[in-house]
Amino acid sequence: MATTAAIIRELMHGSYPLVFFERKHWRSPTLGRISIVIAELILVLVLCFYRLNPHDQWQWEDIGYRTGFIATAQLPLVVLLAGKRNIIGWLTGTSYERLNWLHRWVSRILFLTVTIHMGFWFVDWARYDYIMVKLTTDAITQRGFAAWCILLWIVLSSFAPIRRLNYEFFVAQHIVTFIGFFAAVYLHLPQEVKVWIWIPIGFFILDRVLRAGSTLLINFLLSKDRKIRFSRRCTHRATFEPLTGDTTRITIANPPFRHWKAGQHMFVSCHGLAPLQAHPFTIASLPSDGKLEFIVKMKSGSTKRFFRHAEKAQSLPIASREARQREGQSVILEGPYGRIRPLRQFDSVFLIAGGSGATFTVPLLRDLVFRWWKHKNNRKCGFTPPVFAFDGAATRFIRFVWIVKSQQQQDCFRSQLLDVAADVRKLKSQGCDVEVEMSIYVTCDETLGGDASRAGSVIMNKRSCGDASPAGSITMNKRSCGNNINETATAQSSTKTFEKSPDDMVSIRSTLSNCESSVDAITSCGPNGTCCCMQTVEDEGKALERIQCQCNCGTDRSQAVQDNPVSKEASSERSAQSSSLPTIVGEAAEDNNIKGSPQRPDIAMVSGRPQPRSLIRKMLEQALGESAVVVCGPQGLTDDVRQSVVWLSNDRAVHKGTGAQGIYLHTESFDY
Repeated sequence: MATTAAIIRELMHGSYPLVFFERKHWRSPTLGRISIVIAELILVLVLCFYRLNPHDQWQWEDIGYRTGFIATAQLPLVVLLAGKRNIIGWLTGTSYERLNWLHRWVSRILFLTVTIHMGFWFVDWARYDYIMVKLTTDAITQRGFAAWCILLWIVLSSFAPIRRLNYEFFVAQHIVTFIGFFAAVYLHLPQEVKVWIWIPIGFFILDRVLRAGSTLLINFLLSKDRKIRFSRRCTHRATFEPLTGDTTRITIANPPFRHWKAGQHMFVSCHGLAPLQAHPFTIASLPSDGKLEFIVKMKSGSTKRFFRHAEKAQSLPIASREARQREGQSVILEGPYGRIRPLRQFDSVFLIAGGSGATFTVPLLRDLVFRWWKHKNNRKCGFTPPVFAFDGAATRFIRFVWIVKSQQQQDCFRSQLLDVAADVRKLKSQGCDVEVEMSIYVTCDETLGGDASRAGSVIMNKRSCGDASPAGSITMNKRSCGNNINETATAQSSTKTFEKSPDDMVSIRSTLSNCESSVDAITSCGPNGTCCCMQTVEDEGKALERIQCQCNCGTDRSQAVQDNPVSKEASSERSAQSSSLPTIVGEAAEDNNIKGSPQRPDIAMVSGRPQPRSLIRKMLEQALGESAVVVCGPQGLTDDVRQSVVWLSNDRAVHKGTGAQGIYLHTESFDY
């Protein structure tokens, strides 16, 4: 059984490159999705043509009637897959967003069925030159043709390139055309089959009632102590805070509900800033934090309005700013949505995120560490059942990887990652057999590729993203790319003045490639004349070695420097300052040396791009049980990780007699 499951996993997650154009390539959907769509298509076509001959002109009307009924029977499935609280998701344990792709493909098969239905009637009428007569005089034909035209627009506008042009407009017109399509179909159908219209309408109403009831509950009725009471207002008060990297932090203090889980998301409506709009944002906090927090990257539309509002509030005088923060903005929440298999079941967990995908993986990381803490005294952190069966974690090893373009992006989760590192140190000092390895890969940062004149000492602490109390600080002496980076890690209690014990100290190590940057923007390919490192780091452990970095246009940096005399002079000056490799300095590193612990830092900062396959392989080689791989980021990253898992599962012969344990894969991508 385990072997069969492993083979099915490998087949279902596999995908293949379709088209290559310069540096861009497209991958096919996974074999699992293709199999489901093909099975649905075959079933529909068999039902349409079973025991009917499409080459017999005297059966064309029969085919027209049958395909019309088969098309009508598909409407309930289309509506079920579109609902956010639907029966299919409840039965399969799947959230709505993981069924949305199937909703689109079932709708496309519906359009194909309707087209076949209309086509056979048109072919039958064409023998008598009767098509235009029917379209101009017959009301049933007119309504049917109108329904086909509306469905054609729905299908075309649902393709990703079109719906992403303006998603708010897409949603509005999608609802309007959906109503128009059902009205036209209802008028087109004979009376005896109109029940197939009322069934999907009932599913739609049920979904809306459940959503409205849930929204009413968490915004109006539910209090902090889980008792029902009426509130003076039916909205929450949220503060908007601008962060580095065009990012907004939305915070709701002391929410009246605490039933969300790590990795879930909610729909946020702020009609004062973005009227009649609701957008899904991943919850970046845990219920134990006592607040509901969203980290929102500015794009266009509502997210841009949120960021502009936060910037405007930040520019106000302190007194006015504090008054506005106390008042906050009125927001309405819906959710939470999203499901993921409990990661606490697995021996080893690999979390990798790209950019704002960390809003999904960081809460998962913190949740696992929180569960370690919750049951740290159970048999000396042995985490044995049944003590931890519901709240604890069997996880022994966590590997966390975050890919960002600039070091500023990490500020939003710096305090959380430092807390994780400190908590793990405490757990290990108490005899817990747990381990967390965290790495941040920086691919394009002006502080890493700037000239020497811009180098300076920058203090980054836990308040860099607006935290109320400075629970820790890291002093980073930044230089140009390739130079030494001296960092001293210290931590201070938010309520006490004395420093923490050595076990609480956190070290951060920067592993930077020899990426020489030009002071002249002409020879640099990154934004504002910066260097974007395209080097793939095959082995993070060897990343201290000098590797040649390239700009994002693929130009060799050493060649660019040689071609520019000014760049060459600046490069020589920086090279003289970087005669030694980066090392850990400060009290945390010294404590490591005294104890004889490994020199790996708590958070390793690497210049370049990671190789997911090699990182996942290392985790699997030390795993004692089943492992989980979770990825959230751009489509390219999720495709890369998915293919890496498939390749490693086959290469290691998982559950095929080698003793290699299974691999669970969960992917989240930036898509809608």
